[in-house]
Amino acid sequence: MVTVEELFAIDALLSDEEREIRKTVAAFAAQRLRPHIEDWFEAGTFPAREIAPELGALGLLGMHLDGYGCAGMSATAYGLACQELEAVDSGVRSMVSVQGSLAMTAIHQFGSEEHKQQWLPEMAAGRAIGCFGLTEPDFGSNPGGMRTRAKRDGADWILNGSKMWITNGSVADISVVWAQTEDEGKQVVRGFLVPAGTPGFSTREMHRKLSLRASITAELDFSDVRLPADAVLPRSRGLGSPLACLSEARFGIVFGALGAARDCLTTTIEYARTREVFDKPLAAYQLTQAKLADMALEFGKGQLLALHLGRLKDQGVVQQEQISAGKLNSTREAIAIARECRTILGANGITLDYSVLRHANNLESVLTYEGTAEVHQLVLGKALTDANAFR
Repeated sequence: MVTVEELFAIDALLSDEEREIRKTVAAFAAQRLRPHIEDWFEAGTFPAREIAPELGALGLLGMHLDGYGCAGMSATAYGLACQELEAVDSGVRSMVSVQGSLAMTAIHQFGSEEHKQQWLPEMAAGRAIGCFGLTEPDFGSNPGGMRTRAKRDGADWILNGSKMWITNGSVADISVVWAQTEDEGKQVVRGFLVPAGTPGFSTREMHRKLSLRASITAELDFSDVRLPADAVLPRSRGLGSPLACLSEARFGIVFGALGAARDCLTTTIEYARTREVFDKPLAAYQLTQAKLADMALEFGKGQLLALHLGRLKDQGVVQQEQISAGKLNSTREAIAIARECRTILGANGITLDYSVLRHANNLESVLTYEGTAEVHQLVLGKALTDANAFR
């Protein structure tokens, strides 16, 4: 008997260092996260303050960034770490993605040297938590329509608006907030650093979620928030700045979603081998084996694509539409695998005793955030036809 990864000889494509990183993260996930994830999911909570320093100690926060206390690992290594975290739960990988690929990347790419020195070492260690405020109640797939505004008032900025669906929002020490500003009569999107406790800045944790329950999600509100001149990320100019950060997060999802799919497959194969139906194991039936074979095939193809994109990213030649292709494929196939696995588990598949429906619920969000499946289809369509169908 082989595992789904052995079926495609995935290990042969990894370096010794990459295998060791994957092993280390998997061990941490198994010992520290997996024993509690069902309870966290059921309770709709996640102990971010407690877990973040442990993730930082492993070098997982901003691990693909260089300097300022960051690990400086390869893109492929980061992807493999995301895969092991999401094999436990998408909420855990989301916390790491938002911290490293969104908030820390924004500061690393667009912040001043003072910003980097102040925040990145603390965030890399998990002593400070960050969030990324782009999405608004009425503007998700069209972030360019955002209503949040920052206006000059002498040397200061006055920030007004709101953000929604913000991971880590209510526990963040620093929020990277994107707002429309005016520069020489033109509207320009810029990023601002807003520390927790700033007068006029409030957060509200969102509840009643059916997905990503083991993740902190919040609304951010800004009412005449006065920020000093140096709160702006000086190198951020235009919507391309936050979109560059989103591309980093999407890359992690290319690997991460497959971790959820792999966990569903592993769980289901073990269940099918031990569950007896009509006096023989469920795994011995042709229909069951056909389902498992098809799912393993899609997982393997997704894994090979993810590794290919990782190598391209490490070479500095990956294109945005290629990451879109990976995100679209991984999320779409992962949720299909989770749903199909549930059918093999039957009634047992709807309980928290097994991970498959929890993963399926989470993947509903992963399919949507960092660009919906439809948005990525249009990204690919534009690349193939050179015609913009967004408007």
